[in-house]
Amino acid sequence: MDTGTGIGTGGALGDIGAGAGAGADSGVGVAPVEPDVSFWVDPDSGAARQAAEWRRAGRVADALLMDRIASRAQAEWLAGPAPRAVVEARTTAAARDGRTAVLVAYYIPHRDCGSHSDGGARSATEYREWIDEFAVGLGERGAYVIVEPDAVAQAIAGCDRVAPAERYALLAYAVDRLERQPNTRVYLDAGNSAWHPDPHRLVEPLTRAGVARADGFALNVSNFQTDAASSTYGSELSGALGGKHFVIDSSRNGNGPHTGTESWCNPPGRALGVAPTTVTGAPLIDAYLWVKRPGESDGTCRGGPPAGQWWPSYALELARNARG
Repeated sequence: MDTGTGIGTGGALGDIGAGAGAGADSGVGVAPVEPDVSFWVDPDSGAARQAAEWRRAGRVADALLMDRIASRAQAEWLAGPAPRAVVEARTTAAARDGRTAVLVAYYIPHRDCGSHSDGGARSATEYREWIDEFAVGLGERGAYVIVEPDAVAQAIAGCDRVAPAERYALLAYAVDRLERQPNTRVYLDAGNSAWHPDPHRLVEPLTRAGVARADGFALNVSNFQTDAASSTYGSELSGALGGKHFVIDSSRNGNGPHTGTESWCNPPGRALGVAPTTVTGAPLIDAYLWVKRPGESDGTCRGGPPAGQWWPSYALELARNARG
């Protein structure tokens, strides 16, 4: 059973969902409130197009619910060949609006161990070239980059397609190359608090993958663990990594995790979480981000379309269940 994430490839502050002001119960302390970094909101996201379509069809109430997603900054997933043009376009659009793009590098060889989101580069050489192109696209414009969701946690779990030494070397290459770009913040993915419950299992793999040279690590990407659980887990992992900072994906964790089977894959009854912000109230948590794009499928489970495809009914449920 996959206990990781259902990963699809694919604004204004608020308190949608549980977890707003999560620093208060995170176990990582409270920091002075700093000015928020305004992350870029894609005006042509699946949620934005859906809201417009429903307005034209007279589904005004549903369109208003969909605005809860469309008005929030969501990450852009780079999951195919030739990333430079998209990276450059997104960071340029963000810079033009005085905002910061959030991007995901998702092209590691044997990605997702052949599961719902399989794919990626065909060789180590191709991956390094891909990362070089991604970095060139960033230029000097601001961006938060999440590096390879699931890559470390899956290697620990024992994917038979992955040679851990090669994977960690490729991740370290990605971290080092992306960190060379000014105004880019790099966060290496570290799975979620339910996948490897003992965070110390990640210390050596993350270290080999270059986390010491990254701005920090990312937790809960495309998963549903609460902000409080991620904060506690991240604090312990940070302590073992010399005080590294981290970011939390709060896109769909407003109701916490599902307790049934395949809890990672399009689980029912979930809700949007705290809106993207750098005002976290906790000194180790750099931001809450919507890394997973709410409404994009985790895969062909529970009647969903293929991973990364827009699923209006699921998006609507997430928005309807959100508090705020």
